[in-house]
Order: sequence, then structure tokens, then C-alpha cells
Amino acid sequence: MSFLPRSFTVPRRVVTHQFCLRSITIHDVIKDFDAVMSSREHLWARFGAAWGWPSAAMTIEQDLIDLGWHQKEFQLRSSFNYAVMSLDEARLLGCVYIDPPAGAEMDAQVAYWIRSSELASGLEADLGAFVRQWMTEVWPFKQVAYPYNKE
Repeated sequence: MSFLPRSFTVPRRVVTHQFCLRSITIHDVIKDFDAVMSSREHLWARFGAAWGWPSAAMTIEQDLIDLGWHQKEFQLRSSFNYAVMSLDEARLLGCVYIDPPAGAEMDAQVAYWIRSSELASGLEADLGAFVRQWMTEVWPFKQVAYPYNKE
């Protein structure tokens, strides 16, 4: 079941001067696995308690299953996982998750991350500013929660 109006056209790709956001697919598994596992401590500190992710023992096969699930959720309009890609699409820099709300007082729950090697550049803060503006200007949500991102 979708938490969006049927009339809303979900963006499939958005390009900024720093990165490209696009629906993640199973074809991203090699780049995603590298980004996730090279950033595992950062991601576990942010999401581990709530999501149990990413496990230190996560395999590429498990990541492929996760990406297939995310791809299907996007098709069903039940949840949206965007890969944050470098402009040339050579590297997966992080992800953005747009999910149904955890409580009735919100319209959506959003989380995002950037790989550890990019943290010093300020890219995560830039992504956060972009996502918050994007949620306000493009998506049909009035109240969005960012429980894992505290910028």
C-alpha cells in the first residue's frame, strides 16, 4: 500500500551539481556493497540499533537481496531507496530512504547517508540540505521525520 497519492509522479532521477539521485537497483550491488562495507562503522552507529544494519558479516548476496527488495518496493510505491551516485555514476556515494511514517503525526520518514570517505568533504550535510528542500518542494508531504539524521 502506497503512502502517496496515486496522482503523484515519483521522481526516478534527480541531478544536482554534486551528485545524481536515482532509484537503486540490483545492478548497483557491487558499488553499494563497497560503499556500505567501507562505511560500516559510520552506518552501524547511525542505523545499527534500529535496523540491525549493516552486519559485519553481510555478504554481497545479502546485499543483492536487499537491493532487489528496495527495487520492488520502489515499483510498488511502498518505499523509495535512492542511490546517491557521483555525476559520472562511477561511485555510489550513499543512499536516501523515503519510507512510510512510523507514527500518525508524520507523512513520511526519511534517512540518508554518505560513505565514510566523503564525510570530511561536507557532502553529507549538502545531501541533507538538498533532501530537506526536495521533500518540501517536490514531494507531497507536510510533515517529514528525519529520525537518523540530526544536522
